[in-house]
Amino acid sequence: MTQHDPYPSRRDNRPAVLERREPVLHAGADAAGPLSRDQLERFERDGFLVVENVLTEGEVAALIDELELLRASFEGREDPVAIAEPESGELRSVFMVHQINQAYRRLAHHPNIMDVARQILADEVYIHQSRINLKPGFKGKEFYWHSDFETWHVEDGMPAMRAVSATLPLTENTHYNGPLMLVPGSHRRFVSCIGETPEDNYKRSLRKQETGTPDNETLKALVDAGGIEAPLVQPGSMLLFDCNTMHGSASNITPFPRSNVFFVYNAVSNQVTSPFGGRRPRPEFVATRETMSPLDPRSR
Repeated sequence: MTQHDPYPSRRDNRPAVLERREPVLHAGADAAGPLSRDQLERFERDGFLVVENVLTEGEVAALIDELELLRASFEGREDPVAIAEPESGELRSVFMVHQINQAYRRLAHHPNIMDVARQILADEVYIHQSRINLKPGFKGKEFYWHSDFETWHVEDGMPAMRAVSATLPLTENTHYNGPLMLVPGSHRRFVSCIGETPEDNYKRSLRKQETGTPDNETLKALVDAGGIEAPLVQPGSMLLFDCNTMHGSASNITPFPRSNVFFVYNAVSNQVTSPFGGRRPRPEFVATRETMSPLDPRSR
């Protein structure tokens, strides 16, 4: 039986822009939870939102210590969850952090984070993906423009736009050390990309993404309509963004490293199926399939 695909991508030699089918706020701006109506309306309008004072200084300091332990544990050995920079070989990302480290597991269950995701998605949630992106000073390369949902739909089989990313900086994000850039309003359009997905594309894309990126004309149209914002989110605060918001970040050629934690919360009603791109599913450390039961707040 052919799988119906509401968001076809990487199938044609011409890009396309499709209307979003799902709401951004799945229970509306009056949904009960930590965020105010004004905050929810800003998230719905822009596709992202900065939430201040999510973690204490002590919590951030403890997470930095854990990051250094993680970094040291990967030195001199290869591990699929540890992704290296394409040129320097420095540590670029660590995946599955909520599974391999107790401190980050507790962080994924933090009520100031998890309850916000539940409020926006109007459902119980599980972690589709977790990672720490490290941009070492001088050598941290870019993450090119993309919609996460496009990749998760094509390569992981995420059916609908009912997921949200929570980004928590562990180091200062400045205008010059490669902060996350987002295109306001871009979450309301699905950009169908060109180019067939190579087998085991994740082995290349986690180091340097090329497949599943927008064409220049479409990206320019999105930016002409919404502009570009680079919220300078500081340690202790959180940047939330919709799964379909177009975003990216430039290389870090400064001496100042940039390390951010990412948790992707997916609604349990939106569990992944077979990848819509027809390839084998990406491995568990990139896209959860084995543990899609709701997160239990008590496990914090």
